[in-house]
Amino acid sequence: MEIRSVNNKRVKEWKKLMTRKGRKKAGQYILEGFHLVEEALLHGAPIDTLIISEEANVSNLGAFPEEKAVYVSEDVAAYLAETGATQGVFAIVDIPSQEMAGEIKGTYLLLDAVQDPGNVGTMIRTADAAGFAGVVLGEGTADLYNDKTLRSTQGSHFHLDVRQGDLGEWIRAFQTHGYPVYGTALDEKASSYQHIRPNGPFALIMGNEGQGVRPEILEMTDKNLYIPIKGQAESLNVAVAAGILMFRLLQSE
Repeated sequence: MEIRSVNNKRVKEWKKLMTRKGRKKAGQYILEGFHLVEEALLHGAPIDTLIISEEANVSNLGAFPEEKAVYVSEDVAAYLAETGATQGVFAIVDIPSQEMAGEIKGTYLLLDAVQDPGNVGTMIRTADAAGFAGVVLGEGTADLYNDKTLRSTQGSHFHLDVRQGDLGEWIRAFQTHGYPVYGTALDEKASSYQHIRPNGPFALIMGNEGQGVRPEILEMTDKNLYIPIKGQAESLNVAVAAGILMFRLLQSE
């Protein structure tokens, strides 16, 4: 099948997936670029449609289900692209269930109102690299399926359990299992992360870039941590701080 007009009904439906409202209504999101589409194929993501422009070099894509492919003109590819120089390869992917798993398995990163998509994607990618089991995006956190978030994950959202959910429910679930929950805070009650030695699964909460973790969330934690700063900087970027804590705490298990 080939589509050449940006006015085509399917193209207009795909374009709507670039908004959070459109993704929620359709239950799908759009991926762009060879790397992300390859990761989706490699890890068995629920791909509904592959969109391939007439100029795209599909040999770079490897094996793909031809029956799901729709070929489009360069005009259509440019219309769908979020990047300046599109590679002409997209995938429409079904959004998986966001229901909370019945059993906690492994260590999770919980994000409380982290608003920058680049920070969110970077933390998902870092959690993947550090060996975390999953990431939960709480209220006010950038949408996982935002194009900037997806590009920042570099496909890591296919490698671990990433959900959008109520942080309170997740905190209570960890504590019910007897697993500690660590917040991050700059106050006299917080402990240096260097003194913490988890001996099993735990949850780590990172907060908003400007305000940090909400007080009501901090009150639910077992312990709140901080990173001692040696120089004159007032604070660390939240993604950098998360990387330090994730690698150190997991290595301490």
